[in-house]
Amino acid sequence: MAGRIEERLARRFIICDGAELARLWGRIGAGETEELTWVPREDESRARPPGFRALAGGLCAEAIGKLDPKDGDEFALVSEEGPFVRAAVAALSEAAPAAPVLVMSDRVGDDELPEHPCLRTTGLRTLIRDDVDAEFAHLGNLRRVVALRELLGGREKIAILLQPDPDPDGIAGGYALRILLGRKSPTAPLVSFGDIKRPENLAMVNALGIEVRTIEPDDLDEFDGIVLVDVQPTVFGDPPPARVLSVDAVIDHHPERSGYDAVIRDIRTGYGATASILTEYLQAAGVEIRAKVGTALLYGIKSDTQLLGRDTSSADMQAFATVHAAHSPALLRRIERPALPQDGLRAFGRALAKSHVEEGIHLLVLGRVREDVIPQVADMGLQAEGAEWAIAAGTVGSDLVFSVRNVGYVRAAGEVVRGIVEGIGVGGGHRSMAKGIIPVAAFRERYGKADAATVHRILLEAFSSAIQGESS
Repeated sequence: MAGRIEERLARRFIICDGAELARLWGRIGAGETEELTWVPREDESRARPPGFRALAGGLCAEAIGKLDPKDGDEFALVSEEGPFVRAAVAALSEAAPAAPVLVMSDRVGDDELPEHPCLRTTGLRTLIRDDVDAEFAHLGNLRRVVALRELLGGREKIAILLQPDPDPDGIAGGYALRILLGRKSPTAPLVSFGDIKRPENLAMVNALGIEVRTIEPDDLDEFDGIVLVDVQPTVFGDPPPARVLSVDAVIDHHPERSGYDAVIRDIRTGYGATASILTEYLQAAGVEIRAKVGTALLYGIKSDTQLLGRDTSSADMQAFATVHAAHSPALLRRIERPALPQDGLRAFGRALAKSHVEEGIHLLVLGRVREDVIPQVADMGLQAEGAEWAIAAGTVGSDLVFSVRNVGYVRAAGEVVRGIVEGIGVGGGHRSMAKGIIPVAAFRERYGKADAATVHRILLEAFSSAIQGESS
């Protein structure tokens, strides 16, 4: 089970207890990869259900072996009788011990089943075809969880490695993985080669009490296990540190990269967030999603998909619905609206008193402030009536820093900011949010002054021109 898992599971063997349940399965509708077998009862030897073949030799390990199951195949046991299910699980454990098993029954409870490393139970008669496929998807995720636990269970200390300056998706995914492995921070810390810098990400770890240690590549020598979450080794430089080129597992949703080895590799480029993958893991393993991890996963999905508006799959929507039911609205508010310091509030008040919306642009110049105040003011600035764009600008050290927000259906913020800072500073971002940095000395050299009035005039002119697509 601790082998490399990359592909979707191949075949599904459906084993039905008697003709009645086989015919029920036929009404549900057989999937393309399903091989339908049934175990006839004494009076059913000639009553073969359409599409089914009898399990030659009856319910035993030899008969299951004749089905020639391969690594990655799955089994479903369809029965309302405890003795049948127990006998089937025993036969499977002998003939195909690594195969995941889905028990489908309205009467057989978990307490009636024997021990099995990868077994899931669900109902039967209320299911439709989509439900069956969803249950097999859960079974596939359970198989991955079992593989991770078997691979890492004996390790003394595991590094859950995130990208430098970790984002909410990676932080949430790493936190959920630690819970899934049944570990605490001392034996499975979240680590990164770079500090968390963005204010909202700092607010997230502070509100949820999640520690992310900043380490050097050489510090990985203290760990006997490494799992990369929401990142792949190519992110860590060219060439990457040698220690990250051979790891235990990679769980990610970004485009797959080559040039490294991983025992378990679960990379789902069709997903909008790695947090969605970890949500599915927790569901499949039957791990209760408590408020803290639910809030982390919700924020991770929300931030990486821009509230399900970018690169979003049906899996992300399902995961979002799952964690939404478990999250804490109070914790989420603390993350999304971190506390403003008193001097930041005063700067916001002074800027607000002088500001107004011009051609859909709400520009607030704050003066000298802490950097984390600027994006928070930009968020609030977008709430002004008529505002399609909000820009908050402030002086941080020797730089003019400005954060940009828009309503999402106008020109991309990152594109606008890159055009404005070209040749004088740096900047970029996504469609609805971006950031720019211009050294005060460079701003003053180009425009003569860097006082509040000049900053307001120049930025307003630049944004008006750039948003309209004209040259500035």
